[in-house]
Amino acid sequence: MLMSPDFLIIAAIIFFVAGIFHGSIGTGFPMIATPLLALITDLQIAIILTLIPTVLVNLVSIISEGNALAAVKQHVPLALYALLGSSLGTILLISLNSDIFKALLGIAILIYLYIDKVQFNLSWIRQRPQLSKLIFGTSAGFLGGLTNVMAPVLIIYSLESRHTKKQIIQANNLCFMFGKLIQIILFSSYGLFNQSELTNSLIMILVTSFALFIGIKIKKRIEADLYKKILKRLLLVLAIIILIQVAF
Repeated sequence: MLMSPDFLIIAAIIFFVAGIFHGSIGTGFPMIATPLLALITDLQIAIILTLIPTVLVNLVSIISEGNALAAVKQHVPLALYALLGSSLGTILLISLNSDIFKALLGIAILIYLYIDKVQFNLSWIRQRPQLSKLIFGTSAGFLGGLTNVMAPVLIIYSLESRHTKKQIIQANNLCFMFGKLIQIILFSSYGLFNQSELTNSLIMILVTSFALFIGIKIKKRIEADLYKKILKRLLLVLAIIILIQVAF
């Protein structure tokens, strides 16, 4: 799909902002980029445009935390389940491409924002690790395939599994990377990710790479809590705008 210069400029600004956030706190790129893009286009196009840049930020985040090969070995079963769920969610998105999925995106963001307010009793996650990986990995992937947001499901799993901050960042990014790779294959097979989309994505990679570099530099100098507060407030506004947009 050929996009206008004005749209690409706005998209580049969105990718720049999302890249800085991701670089500074190790997560957040698709959570920021997708709802912002969804305000100016449909959800399917928003997800397609973020495919390759998301793979880039995921890969950089996994490597920057150190011991990348060990992390892949530890989290690859969860990521494979996420790949399976993402396949199902993406096929449904391609088949229907409904505004309902925009509403689901807004709801998923709200769940992410207020998940720490709810007390969970999910001790079975640690007691039955293989089953929990299947359930949470597939569910996260399915949600990610539909909305580009896996965080609510993965955060529940990671917190109940008592993962460290490093493990959370690497597991989340690996799951998302696997999900994006299968989406590239599926969108391409349906003719929705062609040379034009690839060109647009490569342009966004340049912007995202620069923003990611700045974000990582900021990460070393500024307290991450400040960025998390700003991120959460921005996401709350975006979720509300998206839900209003869908309703009217």
